[in-house]
Amino acid sequence: MIRLRAIPVIAAAVLAMGLAGCNVGPKYKQPAYPAPPAFRGADEAAISSAAEKSLGDQQWAEVFREPELQALIQTALTNNYDLRIAAQRILEQQAQVKITRSQQFPSISVGGLGAGADIPSLNSGSSSSSSSSSSSSALSSPIVEGSFSVSASWTPDFWGLYRKQTEAARDQLLAQEWAQRAVRMSLIEQVATTYIQLRALDAQLEITRHTISVRQDSLKLTQTLESGGSAPLSDVRQAEQLLYTATSQLPQLEQQVQQQENALSLLLGANPGPVAHTDATALAPPPQDLPAGLPSQLLTRRPDIQQAEAQLKAANANIGVARAQFFPQLSLSASAGIGGNSFPSIFSSDSRTIYGLGQLAQPIFAGGKLRGQLNLSEATEQEMVLNYQKTIAGAFRDVSNALIALNKQRAFREEQEKLVAAAQDATRLARIRYQGGATAYLEVLTTDSNLYAAQLNLVAAQQGEALTLVNLYSALGGGWQ
Repeated sequence: MIRLRAIPVIAAAVLAMGLAGCNVGPKYKQPAYPAPPAFRGADEAAISSAAEKSLGDQQWAEVFREPELQALIQTALTNNYDLRIAAQRILEQQAQVKITRSQQFPSISVGGLGAGADIPSLNSGSSSSSSSSSSSSALSSPIVEGSFSVSASWTPDFWGLYRKQTEAARDQLLAQEWAQRAVRMSLIEQVATTYIQLRALDAQLEITRHTISVRQDSLKLTQTLESGGSAPLSDVRQAEQLLYTATSQLPQLEQQVQQQENALSLLLGANPGPVAHTDATALAPPPQDLPAGLPSQLLTRRPDIQQAEAQLKAANANIGVARAQFFPQLSLSASAGIGGNSFPSIFSSDSRTIYGLGQLAQPIFAGGKLRGQLNLSEATEQEMVLNYQKTIAGAFRDVSNALIALNKQRAFREEQEKLVAAAQDATRLARIRYQGGATAYLEVLTTDSNLYAAQLNLVAAQQGEALTLVNLYSALGGGWQ
């Protein structure tokens, strides 16, 4: 038995030992990664700019200035399911940190038990005639039993086991916070990309409808010439071929527009339905010479890199958890209680019970389990190092690809514009020659088909160039601020 007044002394001594204990895990050291002095641009151009002028540091509303697109992004940031799920995961991990940290502190519980009964005493010698009068004056014999107890238990964290577990949980919480920011950045990119693709489909749909109108007029002219004997029936069939080629594209484009609206509605956290997409500047070329900043900034700006490093820190802390398992663990418990079989005796000094218990356990043989746990945590930490370095390398690749695309997509769009202009003039001349009887309708068919394909390809080039701004902004880590 341990006297009550001795328990605080023992607890204080153990607490002092616990505070003097050491963490057995390794200290975290950020892995080195050689950042290039500049980003690789198109044709081996080295691209960098002042650190304070990077596109990635700008707010998304400063980059995407179309009011229609801004409204869509704002709605998505409020209602998107993936972003809300990411926020919920942060709350879950915050609760996990509290659960893990609670192991560092003593647990105290109280309990009580009470029971009572009031049983009247019976007089067996009384006559039946006097039973009514005697029963009214019968004495009661109350029985009361009860107890009350307080118990406490604590496992001092000599080797930092619980501290390292809490550290790992906090690092996982930080990783979840960076994951939410990565989801936010990705969401802005997806909304802008889907919107631009939708506007490109709108443009292709408009071109197709205009082409159908022109080819309907051409078919009527050919039918008139054929009925007058100035053109063979084959010209009519070729004109019909041109018309039906365009009309067959119409339902496919309409399908893609409506499905793209549904995709955008999901990003907005809404049910499938129509979405506003009428801005005429959505496919406008992005500004040239966009500031990329310094490559070294990317390590602190990209949320996926920060998430990977937080996961690495958690893996490093788990090595300390595994190492602490090799050392002895001391468990302390104490309990005090009072009790008795009558109400006065419950609080009597003779009814008090006080005891304390200490237990020390040292692992000796676990069939290789402890060594395996340590090896696993060390291997996991090395995996997270590689994942961290891979994420950085992927970030540099993303920026380089976006810079190359910004240059080459512009050149592609400019050449495509020249092709459309040439195809338009070739189609105009072919129609004039055909109406003058200088050429067959096959020339009209060929030039008109080339023009329609060139116009659709120009829209695709405009879409690709518009998306380079979205891709570069996302690659530089913009949008999560």
